[in-house]
Amino acid sequence: MAYVDEVYDRVVKQNPVQPEFHQAVKEVLESLRPVIERNEDHYRKEALLERLTTPDRQIMFRVSWVDDHGQVQVNNGYRVQFNDAIGPYKGGLRLHPTVNLGIIKFLGFEQIFKNSLTTLPIGGAKGGSDFDPKGKSDREVMAFCQSFMTELHKYIGADIDVPAGDIGTGGREIGYLYGQYKRLTNRYEGVLTGKGLSFGGSLARTEATGYGLLYLVEELLKDHGTHLKNKTVTVSGSGNVAIYAIEKAQQLGAKVVTCSDSTGWVYDPAGIDVALLKEVKENRRQRLTEYASQRESAEYHEGRGVWSIKTDVALPCATQNELNVEDAKQLVGNGVLAVCEGANMPTTYEATNYLKEHDILFVPGKASNAGGVAVSALEMSQNSERLSWSFAEVDTKLKDIMINIYHSIDDAAKEYGHEGDYVIGANIAGFLKVADAMEAQGIV
Repeated sequence: MAYVDEVYDRVVKQNPVQPEFHQAVKEVLESLRPVIERNEDHYRKEALLERLTTPDRQIMFRVSWVDDHGQVQVNNGYRVQFNDAIGPYKGGLRLHPTVNLGIIKFLGFEQIFKNSLTTLPIGGAKGGSDFDPKGKSDREVMAFCQSFMTELHKYIGADIDVPAGDIGTGGREIGYLYGQYKRLTNRYEGVLTGKGLSFGGSLARTEATGYGLLYLVEELLKDHGTHLKNKTVTVSGSGNVAIYAIEKAQQLGAKVVTCSDSTGWVYDPAGIDVALLKEVKENRRQRLTEYASQRESAEYHEGRGVWSIKTDVALPCATQNELNVEDAKQLVGNGVLAVCEGANMPTTYEATNYLKEHDILFVPGKASNAGGVAVSALEMSQNSERLSWSFAEVDTKLKDIMINIYHSIDDAAKEYGHEGDYVIGANIAGFLKVADAMEAQGIV
């Protein structure tokens, strides 16, 4: 049996009932075959893939807090520190009812390669809880965040592990978490990113993932003889990534006609009104039904259906496995040119293969949504130097990083005989740097 297959079987056996983690590992290992097979005996002897797919540490803890009715609530907290070969652990905290250990492990594993692709010195980690901030008062969210950080602070630090935001963890939550960290440790340091501008945050961090996605998409299309101007774009999601992906796509001359949330989706053939979307989602925290009720050109639909709309470029920006093989068939049938992931692994394994088989330009999230963690690392740098860069400075650095990511994954795919396969290119480019660092540091 090939070494890659041995390791995958081991991962499934040792991590039962964690399908998202299995999926992430399978995709990466399949992509790495061209690299591993060139030097299989060496990698097997070093157990390099076993070490890569086994977290350095898996931290699970109870989070007890009191709601507004005086009732004690209990949630599960997680932090998986996966690999710090190239820098301190770095990855977000996801707050959502679906969070479990397997999802956190899949996200942390993906983060290793995403962080490597940025070329910045940050390792891979992820964390979170099954707590749902939706519908909670500010006081309840603060109570949860303070309890969560009371345990988490033992394992993190500016040069150890630097968490950030993710689904359900925005500026409000980061503020409460940071306040509690400071209270417990008596240290004012860059231990969390995505902070408010008044206490160490970076300009352009809010926009970074969505903007970065579009900088990469524009470079991808340019490399294939076209551009975003006058293209139709469909976007899923209506959170931070989706909103700023829509904003930047429209700045680059595209028309974005869809967005979605957990209950339904909007089709707006006149183009999504970003200002209205921000008001509904960021300020009022309401459903997209409110957007449609205030926008004459918009149609609201229950359930899912974003990918049924004819489009040139599809940007899944919501959550994992939201774009399945039937969706992929609709996109191909409607003549889609490119699918680039704004969320973490939003395309199923089968859908990814279908898109690639039909020669659709497909870029995985570990490359195309790396803008958020890249600017988080830039925030760490500013905190270390006690500096604050302008929006333009950060945005320029972000654009350069995303353009470089595209060319690094394109070059890696070409070097290993898979030109145009950006999944293989992203995994190989991310792996090579981490593997070199791991080998240089010995068996640890």
